[in-house]
Amino acid sequence: MNIYDISEKAGVSIATVSRVLNNSPHVSKKTKEKVMAVIDSCGYVPNAFARGLGLNTMKTIGLLCPNAADPYLAQALAYLEQEFRRFHYDCLLSCTGRELDARIQGVELMKTRHVDGMVLMGSTFIEAKDKNNEYIRKAAEKTPVVLLNGSFQCDNVYCVVCDDQRATMEATQYLVDSGRKNILYLYHSKNYSGQKKLNGYRMGLESRNIKPQDSLVQFFTEDKMNVMDVKEHLISLHDKGLVFDAVLTSEDILSVGAVKYARAMKLSIPKALSIVGYNNSSFCLCCEPELTSIDNMLKALCDHCVATMLGVLEEKQMPQKTVFTGELVKRGSTL
Repeated sequence: MNIYDISEKAGVSIATVSRVLNNSPHVSKKTKEKVMAVIDSCGYVPNAFARGLGLNTMKTIGLLCPNAADPYLAQALAYLEQEFRRFHYDCLLSCTGRELDARIQGVELMKTRHVDGMVLMGSTFIEAKDKNNEYIRKAAEKTPVVLLNGSFQCDNVYCVVCDDQRATMEATQYLVDSGRKNILYLYHSKNYSGQKKLNGYRMGLESRNIKPQDSLVQFFTEDKMNVMDVKEHLISLHDKGLVFDAVLTSEDILSVGAVKYARAMKLSIPKALSIVGYNNSSFCLCCEPELTSIDNMLKALCDHCVATMLGVLEEKQMPQKTVFTGELVKRGSTL
């Protein structure tokens, strides 16, 4: 039994059945009762596609992320799905990976599912070469796109970002003002957000008349971004004679690796080594001492993504770009 059978048995159009399923007010009471009687007698359970037929809406949003195992993205997924569901929208998830071809395929898949809108999670979706962003422009021609924590100027694309550069700059200044002069910066991404954080670190040092040193900037590839690899890498840097009295990271998990390093080297935190993370995730509360971290307002970002998408779908004028300010949450890993 499908929506076409219901339509035939009730003697109404498919669009009318769809309106009944969506509780549209534009159906007479008599017609609604007739359709519902057929539905009840057949035990029909509608799916999202059936509900959308004839209404020009599937009440479905496509959520695309490079890696759902990433703690930041996993939390964002939870926030977005919960908030969209509160407004009676279903969500389809595509974990695309980080390769361009796979991301393009993920967007194309959502187009075939006729989703009402797409949320692209993270600046990974934006390529440095502009021609490689054509797949987003094409998608936005027919479907609104909201980009979480990434910046891209295009019609029907809406960006919701945290000012990572300012947040990291202020964290660097805080470390310098607390007496730290050799601040090691660990980061894991060279995309839009990653570059903003790195710029903020350098700007923070320069604002305090400290010249940034290349040796104090260390990059971790995704496969090396784990606690034990970070710990071993910091031990090797120490053994090579690199001096640092603070560690600032682009991700909390890198900071946990710095805590492991301090324990292995018997360094007191924060007396001998101050540590600041980024994202203010649950990792911060799993350490002793608990981690100071930059709160990038993920819940507020996700809520605004949903509000922006719903506003666009309701044909309201929505801002093309909204910027939130991060906040340093101080705990025991800093003075």
